[in-house]
Amino acid sequence: MKNPFAKIFAYSILICTIFSCARKASDKEQQLPRIAIAGLAIESSTFSPALSSEESFRAKYGQDVFSTYSFMGIDSPLRQKAIWIPTLVGHAIPGGAATKEAYETLVGRTLDSLKKHLPYDGLYFDIHGAMSVVGLDDPEGDFIERIRKVVGKKTLISTSMDLHGNVSVRLGEHSDLITCYRMAPHEDAMETKKRAVTNLIDRITSGKGKPAYKAWIPVPILLPGEKTSTRIEPGKSIYKAVAPAAAQEGIVDAAIWIGYAWADEPRNHAVVMVTGDDKDKVTKTAEKLAQSFWDARSRFEFVAPTATLTESLDKAIASKKHPFFISDSGDNPTAGGAGDVTWTLTEILKRPEFKSANGPSLIYASIPGPELVAKALAAGVGKPVEGTAGAAIDARYAPPVKLTGTVESIYKGDKDAVTEVVIKVGSVHVIVTQKRKPYHKEIDFTNLSLQPRKADIVVVKIGYLEPELYAMRADWLLALTPGGVDQDLDRLPYKRIRHPMFPLDKNMKDPDLKAKLLRLSDQL
Repeated sequence: MKNPFAKIFAYSILICTIFSCARKASDKEQQLPRIAIAGLAIESSTFSPALSSEESFRAKYGQDVFSTYSFMGIDSPLRQKAIWIPTLVGHAIPGGAATKEAYETLVGRTLDSLKKHLPYDGLYFDIHGAMSVVGLDDPEGDFIERIRKVVGKKTLISTSMDLHGNVSVRLGEHSDLITCYRMAPHEDAMETKKRAVTNLIDRITSGKGKPAYKAWIPVPILLPGEKTSTRIEPGKSIYKAVAPAAAQEGIVDAAIWIGYAWADEPRNHAVVMVTGDDKDKVTKTAEKLAQSFWDARSRFEFVAPTATLTESLDKAIASKKHPFFISDSGDNPTAGGAGDVTWTLTEILKRPEFKSANGPSLIYASIPGPELVAKALAAGVGKPVEGTAGAAIDARYAPPVKLTGTVESIYKGDKDAVTEVVIKVGSVHVIVTQKRKPYHKEIDFTNLSLQPRKADIVVVKIGYLEPELYAMRADWLLALTPGGVDQDLDRLPYKRIRHPMFPLDKNMKDPDLKAKLLRLSDQL
């Protein structure tokens, strides 16, 4: 370009174009809602001596938070609909109550991060709802109230929860939108979280804002998840009615919380909540769902046949159906058990049928024993090993179990994985772990060169079988074993839950199931 004025003109056009594009991008960004993400999730048994530390929550910060949600990939539609400010999200394996120090540290970091990036149009609050903290009632209610003081009353907060969570009035009032899973086992977990985020964005971008009405109904029922699975009736029909209820014109969402049975707090009971803009529909829908739950209370049964451990082992040994699964339900780590109760394994090893290497093959998953794992690693596969495992946290029912056997396999996994070993004692393949670990997928076994589909008996510290285990079973019994999440609620020393409560209080009168309209968050 020989003409210098033409060159200057061309550069001017280019610069203007760049600034114009930048301005348009900036304008578009200014139009997008600013939405924060925060939450802590754990299911905590107050009947377990275990305590959950800060490390237990495996907290993620900033941009790492997005990896928690499969629907929030960098190019996903939802990701493009807002300016996201992820602060802290921590999801812990169920366990004992969190220490006050751990709770205050994680909540403090969340609040500090929120303060740095104010203001917000919305906040997605991702919790379980059954967190217990030493010396503090209703942690989730406390957490959201402290968040509200930072973000202000105008910010819309959308809360997603596990259906085994608890909804206090405080949590309900500070939440503008609220929902929970509709399936147990929780195959719709990610779908529920996505719904909570979608509802939040829709209410902000449409200008509708906070729903005008929030109906809250406490239902005096406290049942274990193993009696309220949506795989079977009456849970199946009760929860099948939730989606159509939520789809009505004038309603934003509807939800039924079973509540968490293994914590002794006044907030622990079932709850129904419906949110929306049509007062009549919101209240009547909530009352209908609550009544259907109450009317079905006596029909809830365990998701599998139950028996004592002795009866379970007798039936499994005599059965021609393999693999025969037995749930060691009282110490289920996926429900909050300590995971190191040795009572069941001790009883199994006493049985003469399993003394010989040629006896019925039984896989036991699992027992923590870091010192024994270290010995097995030092010995190597195929070598003899001897040591104790378990009962470091919960020794109320049996002492540490002594294992004398052969190292059958070792799995170290990646840097974040729990080191595990298999020690064969007679015909029992005992999985010993460096730290407690739930076993609910086939790969958890095959990583250790175990073939659960070919075993005679598989005993797992679990309640209802998760989908992959359920698909593998040829037969199944839920053993009523002792532990921090004992299925026999009458054996638990409740002192603080509200009474009357079904099924703990026999022949109780029908409760008042009229909807209570909670205050909107900007009225608090």
